[in-house]
Amino acid sequence: MAATAEAFTPDAGSITMFSTTWCGYCRRLKSQLDAAGIGYNEVNIENVDGTAELVAEINGGNQTVPTVIFPDGSSATNPSAAEVKARLGL
Repeated sequence: MAATAEAFTPDAGSITMFSTTWCGYCRRLKSQLDAAGIGYNEVNIENVDGTAELVAEINGGNQTVPTVIFPDGSSATNPSAAEVKARLGL
C-alpha cells in the first residue's frame, strides 16, 4: 500500500519530518526545532514502508530529506527552522 501525504498530515502547530539517520540536514533541523519548542513527528524513510516513494513523489523523483509536511497539507524540502515557524504561524 502506497503512503500518502494525507496520512502524514500533522496536527496544527506541528510538522511531520521525513528523514534518515545519516542526514546531517535532518539532525540540524531537529536540533533547531527542539530549541524553538516546535513539535514534530519524525518518520525515517528507510524504516517506514512507502515513505521513500512518497518523499520522491513530493520532490520530483528525488528522495531528498528532510522533507516536511505542514498541517495545511503543503510541504517543504530542507526548510529552515525560521521557515517552519513562520509557516506554522508561531
